Parts: sequence; C-alpha cells; structure tokens
Amino acid sequence: MASIFTKIIKEEIPCYKVAEDNEHFAFLDINPLTKGHTLVIPKVEIDYIFDLNDSQISKLHIFAKKVALALEKVVTCKRIGLSVIGLEVPHAHIHLIPFTNICEMNFANPKLKFSSEDYLLLAAQIQNVFVGLQNNELK
Repeated sequence: MASIFTKIIKEEIPCYKVAEDNEHFAFLDINPLTKGHTLVIPKVEIDYIFDLNDSQISKLHIFAKKVALALEKVVTCKRIGLSVIGLEVPHAHIHLIPFTNICEMNFANPKLKFSSEDYLLLAAQIQNVFVGLQNNELK
C-alpha cells in the first residue's frame, strides 16, 4: 500500500507544494511546529532514511539545503532546523523547521493552525524563491 507521501506526490492527496525535482518533493507540514515547517521527501518510497543508498541520501540532503535556503528568504527566523524522526509515516523524510529559539524544535509542542489561504500564499512565496535560486545557481 502506498504511503500518504506517495499519494501526495501522485496528486491523489492535496498538499502545499514548495519545491520539486525529478527525485524529490517538498511541501508544507499541515501540523507545523512553526510557520514554514516543511517536509522534504524522496519520490522513491523507502521507509527508513538510512535505507536510502549513499547517492539517494546525499541528493536528498542537497535538495533539502536548497529548500532551506528558500525558506530562510521567506520566513523570519534565526536558523532552519533539520530533524529526521521517521516514525509518523513509513516514507523517508526530513523536517525543515524555521526557528529562532531552540524550544521551537520540540515535537511535543502544540501544533500551529493556519488557514488554507495562509498555506497557499506561503507555499507560493517559497516556491517562487526556490525557482529563483535554482535559476541563479543559489547565489
């Protein structure tokens, strides 16, 4: 059975996409810890991130870096935190979490709520910056 992330990639389930390439996909978390909390996934469905081969895991992290650079330009924060937990969905994924205080990285914190319009606007802003960075080779 396909994971929820595979269904998102196949557009069977809607999402707020922020970036995509041939092998990866990034979208806003709908239960975010902070504004801009983004999930970055490989398009291949592999449950555990450390089951990715060296090339896959390297490319996933490089893609995540590009998404993080776009996030930093859109969301006010001190840093973009990276977390890999992998228990929620059986599909390897990286959490990118904009934060100013370390306590914002705590997954036990209450999740934030945003309107669909807020998600759409934020996703479009991040996607536009991501595309611009790609076109300028991340300058």
